[in-house]
Amino acid sequence: MDMQSVHALVGEDFSKTNQLILEELRSQVPLITEIGNYLVQNGGKRLRPLLSLLCARAIGYSGSEHCLIAAMIEFIHSATLLHDDVVDESDVRRGKPSANAAFGNSASVLTGDFLYSRAFQMMVRTGNLSVLEIMAETTNKISEGEVLQLLNCKDAGVDEARYFDVIFHKTGKLFQASCELAAVIHQQENWRPMFREYGRYVGNAFQIVDDVFDYVGDEATIGKKPGDDLREGNPTLPLIYAMKHSSVEKVALIAEAICKGSDENFAEIARIVQHEGGLEYCYRRAQEEAEKAKISLAPLPESSFKEALISLCDIAVSREH
Repeated sequence: MDMQSVHALVGEDFSKTNQLILEELRSQVPLITEIGNYLVQNGGKRLRPLLSLLCARAIGYSGSEHCLIAAMIEFIHSATLLHDDVVDESDVRRGKPSANAAFGNSASVLTGDFLYSRAFQMMVRTGNLSVLEIMAETTNKISEGEVLQLLNCKDAGVDEARYFDVIFHKTGKLFQASCELAAVIHQQENWRPMFREYGRYVGNAFQIVDDVFDYVGDEATIGKKPGDDLREGNPTLPLIYAMKHSSVEKVALIAEAICKGSDENFAEIARIVQHEGGLEYCYRRAQEEAEKAKISLAPLPESSFKEALISLCDIAVSREH
C-alpha cells in the first residue's frame, strides 16, 4: 500500500483534521495566524496526525474526537519545528524559507508558544485527563530531548545509546503519543501498550532515515541543505558508525568537523560515511526498528487500517524525502 492509498483510507477524516487545523490557527493577532498558516500550509507529511486517525479506525473508533487529537498533535509538532529552526539557526524548511528566516526569531518562538498553548486548549476540550497526562509527559520529554541534543552537539564521543536516547525523546515520543491517544479516546486501555510500542519504533525508523538524508539527499528533494547536521556539530548515526569503522586519520577529520560544527570538509566526510558502509548500516537499523513496529501490531485485528499501519513502517524506511 503506497502513501496515496494510505491517505485515501482516512481521506474524510484527514480533510476534517485539516479544516480543524485552519480554524484553530485563527487568532486576534494577525501575525500569529499568518505565521501559523505559513508553517502548516508549507507542506509536510502530516504523518503524526495520520497515525492518530489510522490507529483510531483500526480499533473500531467511530466518533470524531480523533480528528481533534490529530490536529492537536500537528500543532505540537509545528511548535517544535518553529523552536528548532531558531535554535539550529536554520533558514530553510521544506524547501522554502523557514518561518524564522521569513518573520524573524522572536515572532517564530512566540508563535510556537501560541501553538503549544492552543494545543493544550484543544486537549482540555476532550474532557479526558489521560489525554492531558500523556501530552504533558510527551511535551516534557520532547523538551528534554532538545536539551540532550544540545549537550551532544560538538561532542565527537557520542555513541549509539546516546543517539537513540535523543531520537526517542525528540521524535519517537510524539509518534508514540499520536498512536496511544487513539486508544485513550476510544476508552480501550488494552490497546495502549501496543500502540506505544508501534509509535516508538516507527518514529525511530523515521528519524534514522531522516538523518541519512543529510548525507545522500539534495536540497530540492529533502527540503533542507545537506550537511546541516555537520554544520550544527550534531553527531548522528551515519557519523557515529563511520567513526567506529574508519582509519585514525578519517576519524580525526570527522571528529574535528563535529567539534567545530563545520561543513568545510562535508563532501569528503560524506564519501567516508558512504565508503565505510554508514548509510547501509543506518538503513539496516531503521529496518530493524520498522520490523519491531510491525511485530507489535500482531494482536490488532486484520483490516485495511492495520495494513496501512504496516505499510507506513516500510514507507518510513524507503521514502526519498
